Amino acid sequence: MEDKHFKRTTVTAALPYANGGVHIGHLAGVYVPADIYVRYLRLKKQDVRFICGSDEHGVPITIRAKKEGITPQQVVDRYHAMIKKSFADLGISFDIYSRTTSDTHSKVASDFFKKLYEEGKLIEKTSMQYYDEEAHQFLADRYITGECPHCHNPKAYGDQCEKCGSDLDPTELINPKSAISGSQPVLKETKNWYLPLNEYQDWLKQWILEGHKEWRPNVYGQCKSWLDLDLQPRAMTRDLDWGIPVPVDGAEGKVLYVWFDAPIGYISNTQELMPEDWEKWWKDPETRLVHFIGKDNIVFHCIVFPTMLKAHGGYILPDNVPANEFLNLENDKISTSRNWAVWLHEYLEELPGKQDVLRYVLTANAPETKDNNFTWKDFQERNNSELVGIYGNFVNRALQLTKKYWNGVVPACGELQDIDKQTIEEFKDVKANVEHLLDNFKFRDALKEAMNLARIGNKYIADCEPWKVAKTDMKRVETILNISLQLVANLAIAFEPFLPFSSAKLRKMINIEQFDWNQLGSTDLLEAGHQLAEPELLFEKIEDDVIEFQLKKLEETKKANEAANYKAKEIKPNIPFEDFEKLDIRVGFIKACEKVKKADKLLKFTIDDGSGQDRTIVSGIAKFYKPEDLVGKRVCFIANLAPRKLKGIESQGMILSAEDFDGSLSVITTSADVKPGSQVC
Repeated sequence: MEDKHFKRTTVTAALPYANGGVHIGHLAGVYVPADIYVRYLRLKKQDVRFICGSDEHGVPITIRAKKEGITPQQVVDRYHAMIKKSFADLGISFDIYSRTTSDTHSKVASDFFKKLYEEGKLIEKTSMQYYDEEAHQFLADRYITGECPHCHNPKAYGDQCEKCGSDLDPTELINPKSAISGSQPVLKETKNWYLPLNEYQDWLKQWILEGHKEWRPNVYGQCKSWLDLDLQPRAMTRDLDWGIPVPVDGAEGKVLYVWFDAPIGYISNTQELMPEDWEKWWKDPETRLVHFIGKDNIVFHCIVFPTMLKAHGGYILPDNVPANEFLNLENDKISTSRNWAVWLHEYLEELPGKQDVLRYVLTANAPETKDNNFTWKDFQERNNSELVGIYGNFVNRALQLTKKYWNGVVPACGELQDIDKQTIEEFKDVKANVEHLLDNFKFRDALKEAMNLARIGNKYIADCEPWKVAKTDMKRVETILNISLQLVANLAIAFEPFLPFSSAKLRKMINIEQFDWNQLGSTDLLEAGHQLAEPELLFEKIEDDVIEFQLKKLEETKKANEAANYKAKEIKPNIPFEDFEKLDIRVGFIKACEKVKKADKLLKFTIDDGSGQDRTIVSGIAKFYKPEDLVGKRVCFIANLAPRKLKGIESQGMILSAEDFDGSLSVITTSADVKPGSQVC
């Protein structure tokens, strides 16, 4: 691989759909690693621009608009504002965060298509597409639902089954239905314009498979899988009314395909940011282009968009596409449709001031090589054990001891002992190690290297025990704390790309406005006599109740999903009316109720059944009721069941209960105070 030298870097992050908030899967997969990389380049004084914006023309936006009874523009206005604010509050440092409904984007995307069309780079093709005769419109893939031919999920979409992950063509669905009217669509002829990917296949093989073997294995492997097959022309237009109109005569009622429109958003947003100077960021061969995306977007950023750029001409191509795998949540796939996610805007409200904790955990757990898992318990453990117990503990010890012995003034470094030299030796290579890892997009390992610096410091100060040495040798304490404070200052630099909020807080505590990245690894960052500011806790412990609240939220989401998907069990076969008549169902008044000893599920009831003699019934509903909550209720019970002994108690009947979708039981009661012994008929 040849050594490349670039004057500047254009970094893009995948445009999020403006039909909902941003969740931790998006953050771990795209935005946190992209921000780390950009912050790192800025610290090195490199010329870089960080480009992103909302993707506002996707079919999911029109689906949400129809569901909510509002316009697509109202949907994107709402979510664009939410997403933009959430990113800013987490410290995602875009140079611009714009949108694909801007006038600039509409012109750039339209002109891009027109140039390809006029130069004969697109092919016109007629095909059969599903049409909704009730709604009088062609249906985009996401507007068609039906049974998946592979796993038989009844709610698969026309382009993908979210249950088994299969890519689909709408015509493969069993019993397809329109998501608009619910009617069965018909196939109808329509004309669209296609990008002939097949004509660029040999070039793509050469460019990717020969020219970019350094790409991550997951990216390279997925590209190879596509390129080993025969690529087919892909439609760049759609029969929809929400999007950028196709700028061609005879294309009325058609818009640019969202995956043609959206990546051009990187270019249009750059033009919006730098209208006079944008071309050098997209057309100069000395500019490096890096796309941060999730693995579901690899084909579009590595095959479709580069082909668009190649066909257009004049544009640079991506030098790297460090796509991540997926992040799961509590051992289950994150799903926006099931609301199974940790939403960024909610996190920021519920855990204020904890931006860096989320950034740390998502980076430490980054799905760089395989799908990974986020759990709230791990989140708590990493915060309490690593951020508080290692990093924060070391910083607090060093600063508090300096305050105690020298009123916060940095002491001079005296004669070095072996332990001092060994510690300095251990962290002198931190800059080279972190740089190598960040340059190769290994953010998880780079974070470990930064945290290792805190571990070195923690061990050093624990082994030296300056609080004990102070009783006999203050000169020695000066050296110990000087080295400790140099390590603290190094931590402020090493963690800057990863944890910008706590690094700013730490710089404030050591009274340094800014460091240069090249200073990382130095042992003279703080001069003797430098006055430190008042020390504070860098991080705080996260208590169990905070985690329990989040887990309860997820449990409620799970129950809501189960309730929404509830389907009653099949009704049992018919029975003769005479069989029903054999059951004697009565109303009983509960006089007393108590738990059965050594039986978690059983309650013992004393019931007035109207006969003048109390009846005892044992029922397995203890998990759902407290005994005192049932006393005084009128319940339905079967009176003529043969007695049965449970835990040594003779049960004379069965109390009737309804089983809900989640397995919980609810006793059948009467709405009026009918007399005990009344028959149910």
